[in-house]
Amino acid sequence: MREISLDRLRTLVVIADLGSFAQAARALNLAPPTVSLHIADLEARIGAPLLTRKRGQVHPTAIGETLLERARRLLADAEQALDDVQRQVQGLSGRVRLGASTGAIAHLLPQALDILGVRHPGIDVQVQVLTSRESLGRLQDGTLDLGLVALPQATVKGVHIEPWRRDPIMAFIPTVWAPPAQITPVWLAERALILNDNSTQLSRVTNDWFASAGLQPQARIQLNYNDAIKSLVAAGYGATLLPHEASAPEPDQRLCMRPLRPGLWRHLGIASRQGQLEQSTAFVLQVLIELAAQDAP
Repeated sequence: MREISLDRLRTLVVIADLGSFAQAARALNLAPPTVSLHIADLEARIGAPLLTRKRGQVHPTAIGETLLERARRLLADAEQALDDVQRQVQGLSGRVRLGASTGAIAHLLPQALDILGVRHPGIDVQVQVLTSRESLGRLQDGTLDLGLVALPQATVKGVHIEPWRRDPIMAFIPTVWAPPAQITPVWLAERALILNDNSTQLSRVTNDWFASAGLQPQARIQLNYNDAIKSLVAAGYGATLLPHEASAPEPDQRLCMRPLRPGLWRHLGIASRQGQLEQSTAFVLQVLIELAAQDAP
């Protein structure tokens, strides 16, 4: 059996509700012969009568009643689907898939999600823990909508990257080490280190900072979960270099935070697919940009 169009089902429902072909034609703004053709087409596809005429009134047959019940549900589902899609087009609802590192998820995204919850409660932001390379790859293949990525990044076809924010990279050191007011590569290279692995942009920036002083220290442990790194530092396991966001809470009293000499920064960008963004994605992007402006040093 070929598919049955919703227009023909709607015609059947209106005829059943009004009890008249003529009234249904007027209500649907169709010519009477068109209404008759819709019902004839349905009956031909079903292979049985759907309506009967008695005393000037049109009534559904038993088979017609069965089809009417399903038709009403189908038409209601179609209307709901169109309404849901329209809400998403307007940005009143929708799903936004966002990739970010653990550091951004821990201290930056919660603020953005709080703002979004007030302004756009119908938008569902699905956060995935991804490296910058993974985010760019998923943006390119269409399985991600936004990515918070470390800069600089090579050009990726079909992906737009714009600078978002910069945060100072600080030394986090066990308080019992009594560190100086500023930390140099020479001083830090002589201590046990806990650093990101070489798959991250932070690792490359850190290595360049040590290399500027002719140093290539080896980390005692490599780990990409910044909060876990800070816990190890607080326990006296080693020191680390990590970005510090202005909105981040004060560190554990067992560790202290010191600026670097020379200074070092972590630059982040927002990556999105090129072309016009869905409205819900544009709303998330707007909040992220506003948040960065508030925290700008």
